[in-house]
Amino acid sequence: MKPTTLGEILQKILKKRNIPHTPTDRQLIERWRRAVGPRISANTYPDSLKRGVLFVRVSAAVWMHQLQFLKEEILAKLNEAKGPEEIRSLHFAIGEIPAPRPERDAPLPAKTDPAPLTGRDRRLMQESLNVIGDPELREILERVMTKEIGRRRLREKRQGIGK
Repeated sequence: MKPTTLGEILQKILKKRNIPHTPTDRQLIERWRRAVGPRISANTYPDSLKRGVLFVRVSAAVWMHQLQFLKEEILAKLNEAKGPEEIRSLHFAIGEIPAPRPERDAPLPAKTDPAPLTGRDRRLMQESLNVIGDPELREILERVMTKEIGRRRLREKRQGIGK
């Protein structure tokens, strides 16, 4: 039995976890996304390209059926975007689709400060917290409750509730 190299083991692990591990894999994924668009891309994953056949995982049978009708159009778009190898055929199979990776340049959601708590909010919180004997747990729960009630008050204010 031939020993397995560390590189081969690493490649298998990365592939199993759906992490593109070579520049070709990343190029293939990007090429696929450009060819099919965001909606189809969200329900498919280009798994591998072998001897001109692109193997694509599909989230459900309905998608696989629909993609059969679009096969020629997709092939034309894939080959418009030049890649390392011409794609002559597509093979679809139902499989797990990895979650899309967040865009590197995507803006982070703006943080909003929670609304200040009312006297009634604080009193009710203290009544609830007084029954907890562990001071560390009480402190953690107080922070969580303060944040959550503040968020609710802010949401109510935005929706015009409780004026």
